[in-house]
Amino acid sequence: MDMIQNLFSLKGKTALVTGARTGIGQAISVGLASAGAHVLLLGHRDNLDETKAKIDEAGGICETVLVDLGEVPQIREKIKPVLEKHSIDILVNNAGIIYREPAVDYDEQEWMRVIDVNLNAVFILSQEIGRGMVERGSGKIINIASLLSFQGGVFVPAYTASKHAVAGLTKSLANEWARYGVQVNAIAPGYIETNNTEAIRNDNKRQQSILERIPAGRWGRPDDMVGAALFLASKASDYVNGHVLVVDGGWMAR
Repeated sequence: MDMIQNLFSLKGKTALVTGARTGIGQAISVGLASAGAHVLLLGHRDNLDETKAKIDEAGGICETVLVDLGEVPQIREKIKPVLEKHSIDILVNNAGIIYREPAVDYDEQEWMRVIDVNLNAVFILSQEIGRGMVERGSGKIINIASLLSFQGGVFVPAYTASKHAVAGLTKSLANEWARYGVQVNAIAPGYIETNNTEAIRNDNKRQQSILERIPAGRWGRPDDMVGAALFLASKASDYVNGHVLVVDGGWMAR
């Protein structure tokens, strides 16, 4: 039992999770803290009280980091004091936004906003934090991809483009950094009950058509991502590089 616990223990590790306020980011933050990690909760507003309360209840340790990932030119400067204070062992690039509109009408500013948060911020944080990981010879980066890293979707061209790119970026960084003991992987959630899917779930016809295709017979919950995140954040995945782990209730196998 000790060997198994050691494989998945994150005691003594520091993790930074973006988009930690709700949904998948919140669930992963609580999971990492429960496994012993000191978790830095990154959000753009100081409204992370619910996540902090859940971590406190689990007996974990966390801090808040305020960075607006939509303000790409400021990210490097904002993250600098965090890196001066903390040696980050685990980075979870979870923050993401979505904008729905037919492609022929798609607003250019919304396109850029989605790409900035979902892709450009992911690269900048991976670069800034990954630099220290490479120098130390160890580290874990977990990007949150999507089923739309593989499929096209409808009315979400920017989101789809960003998530295809996140999968590619994951593999590219893994190729470069695996030799330095840094594992870069991704989780591709299926249809999960989060704020981003609220519009779909409120469309009864579409919600039902999606549910009928999921072999598990239910939508996923944020907590369903925790096991995958713990695996990719721990020693258990030390020889896993550039993998996009689909957690979708069987959607892609259908």
